[in-house]
Amino acid sequence: MADMDPVTVIIESPKGSGHKYDYEPKLDKFKLNKILPAGMVFPFDFGFIPGTKGGDGDPLDVLVVSEITGFPGCVVDCRIVGAIKVEQTERDGSTMRNDRFFGVPVVSHLFAQVNEIADLPAAIMEEIEAFFGNYNKLAGKEFKVIGHATAKDAVEMINK
Repeated sequence: MADMDPVTVIIESPKGSGHKYDYEPKLDKFKLNKILPAGMVFPFDFGFIPGTKGGDGDPLDVLVVSEITGFPGCVVDCRIVGAIKVEQTERDGSTMRNDRFFGVPVVSHLFAQVNEIADLPAAIMEEIEAFFGNYNKLAGKEFKVIGHATAKDAVEMINK
């Protein structure tokens, strides 16, 4: 597989954070959106790909799988290694796609050999999917994984 161009990701909520931050374009600032329940934290840095739009109308979501912890506003060049395809049911009963993409920083040492989400240990994927399931359940939403995308498919999804 040929190397794909890195994708720029902007971190909103850092790994280990019990707070969800959102970038507010009108303010050009990061705003505290919610506080997670005690003990619940983001498993990896969570951010977005600027200039994209997902099924929820927001930029595409990216989980940055890395040995580092960024900060809100940190810009990271990542290799996209796949995605989990998600159907999200909102509180009002409407359902939409809200996929989560997975990126590995170009500069990562620990995850340098991860080129596909299938390269990640199954336990990490289970924890990530459980985190998003619980996170959405707390918000009154249903989070249903309907499949996984390879790195190549994920890049095509981003480019649409």
